[in-house]
Amino acid sequence: MPSSILTFVLIARIPPEGVAAFTAYEDGVLPLLADHGGVLQRRLRGQNGSVEVHLLRFPSALAFERFRADPRRAALAPKLEASGARIELLELDDLPVDA
Repeated sequence: MPSSILTFVLIARIPPEGVAAFTAYEDGVLPLLADHGGVLQRRLRGQNGSVEVHLLRFPSALAFERFRADPRRAALAPKLEASGARIELLELDDLPVDA
């Protein structure tokens, strides 16, 4: 039986002048994950802050949709827009790792 857990990789490409606004957005949005069962498993950032990658998990599609619809997240959207970040969100499946 397939798992209902969703795994996402988010890739954000941020222009240098938008790094501060993007950081402000993330500082507000990332704490909301837990309210919807989401977990930030890994967060990676390039040295100049112009690329950020997140590995995220949600227990279900409904939990993910509730996170996306959270009005607190929507209230922070102007910061994301001001950052000029280009966001790519990929839903991926876990694969077995050979030992």
